[in-house]
Amino acid sequence: MSESTETDQDIIRLRSIKSQRTCIVPQQDRLGNCRSVKEFEKLNRIGEGTYGIVYRARDTKSGEIVALKKVRMDKEKDGIPISSLREINLLLKLRHINIVELKEVVVGNHLESIFLVMGYCEQDLASLLENMQSPFSEAQVKCIILQVLKGLHYLHENFVLHRDLKVSNLLMTDKGCVKIADFGLARTYGVPLKPMTPKVVTLWYRAPELLLGTKTQTTAIDMWAVGCILAELLAHKPLLPGSSEIQQIDLIVQLLGAPNENIWPGFSKLPLVGQYSLRKQPYNNLKNKFTWLSEAGLRLLNFLFMFDPKRRATAEDCLKSSYFKEKPLPCEPELMPTFPHHRNKRAASTSESQSKRSKV
Repeated sequence: MSESTETDQDIIRLRSIKSQRTCIVPQQDRLGNCRSVKEFEKLNRIGEGTYGIVYRARDTKSGEIVALKKVRMDKEKDGIPISSLREINLLLKLRHINIVELKEVVVGNHLESIFLVMGYCEQDLASLLENMQSPFSEAQVKCIILQVLKGLHYLHENFVLHRDLKVSNLLMTDKGCVKIADFGLARTYGVPLKPMTPKVVTLWYRAPELLLGTKTQTTAIDMWAVGCILAELLAHKPLLPGSSEIQQIDLIVQLLGAPNENIWPGFSKLPLVGQYSLRKQPYNNLKNKFTWLSEAGLRLLNFLFMFDPKRRATAEDCLKSSYFKEKPLPCEPELMPTFPHHRNKRAASTSESQSKRSKV
């Protein structure tokens, strides 16, 4: 289509910030190096995350099945949302078997139509947990957590905080490979640590330092979430399902005892400590909660649930844990239960329940 035959609606003009002069973008240059989304056949809608709708699709050129994530642009007036830019920028650099793969970015007819082409995974752990007839065995739980820890170790080695780890953000292929997904809240970090908003991580998986208003964030916030995920898989239900920040802190204290300066230096100086009246609970009740768990398993959970972020387990620490070297040994990924059809035909009720869960 030549410029002369284009309608005003079709024409894309760019304005110079310095001179305010405008120029028309030629039709052949509109997509840059990006492919068109028309080269992908949408097969079905498989979910809706915080930052966009996800489709199962086929690349018509290669025949490969992929996940096509439409970037949510509902309220954006100034281009791509910063969360999506961060996700794209991070995922294009990250390459690990336990991290979801961003293959490319493709575009639709309009500037607001942007899609991320991701590696396709048959299911997510939240849906699996809701639909499994029998819960994961301990060997299967170990297999899942080991894969999460390997992915997380890679992220932290590359100075990336995920900041939203939860079961619904862990995907699994039909070969049992677990992949960390949804990097909309992920951030890079460095030394010295820069202040970041504490309003991150879904409430049930949020570390106590975030609940108490810390401005600096470390890899320890991801590790607390790993502890919550491990406990959830072992107990077959969420460990700390608070409905508000006040209740979340109370549930943590009920389970682990009340923090103090002795076990958490700097605790009393956290910004929001004065807003909470913590119950006087001196005991750690993890052993009562998991009476059947081995000493090594309890040690790992307690290490992940250290109040002091500086003393909390790192991903590398956890990978060396004796818990993964004792019986039952972690099973091979190929022996994980899978339901290849499940994500393809997900019921609306499952999506709704996950949506409620993600908003907590």
